[in-house]
Amino acid sequence: MGILYGMVARGHVVLAEFSATQTNASTIARQIMEKMKQGDDDSNASYSHDRYIFHIKKTDGLTVLCMADEASGRRIPFAFLEDIHQRFVKTYARTILSAPAYAMNDEFSRVLSQQMDHFSNDPNADRLNRLKGEMNQVRNVMIDNIEKVLERGDRLALLVEKTTNIQGNAVGFRRQSRRYRNTMWWRNFKLTCSLLLIFMIVLYIVLAFLCKGLLLPSCFN
Repeated sequence: MGILYGMVARGHVVLAEFSATQTNASTIARQIMEKMKQGDDDSNASYSHDRYIFHIKKTDGLTVLCMADEASGRRIPFAFLEDIHQRFVKTYARTILSAPAYAMNDEFSRVLSQQMDHFSNDPNADRLNRLKGEMNQVRNVMIDNIEKVLERGDRLALLVEKTTNIQGNAVGFRRQSRRYRNTMWWRNFKLTCSLLLIFMIVLYIVLAFLCKGLLLPSCFN
């Protein structure tokens, strides 16, 4: 239900009021104002009546009052009173000091109605809860960013590990390739030497055979 009645007064002179429901809120509000001490002292007060709470804000001789249900607490109604006070002073300024009863009612009752609906139904009207919501959003974004950084860190660590493994594998591959090349070179060298030795032996045998064949006729003569 929220805020159901709002009123602005100078002392006991009501300058504007609005009621969202058919209640005796206006009568109770006047009774409360009559019991309050008159003066220039700034004060905030709350009075319980049946199922409703009357909240009053006095500032610089101007009284702003509202009636709300108990579920509304105190923070939202007093935020409404502060908002109404600032709007009223900004709109009428020094006219407030000499205005007769209900002089601003036709115009400002619509403002009371709009702001009562705003503070009763719009979650953003509660500044503290709005700030908490914004802080929660910021906290969630920070947590999400931290998780992304940590996840990125894990990925970087994994990438570094993989890079290290690749580098290690590359070094091992180069070593194995070097050993293989050395082994193949020695094998080729040995094979070449063996072929060269065989060739020399064969050449020696052929030359020896040829020389022996050439020497034999001269021996018989």
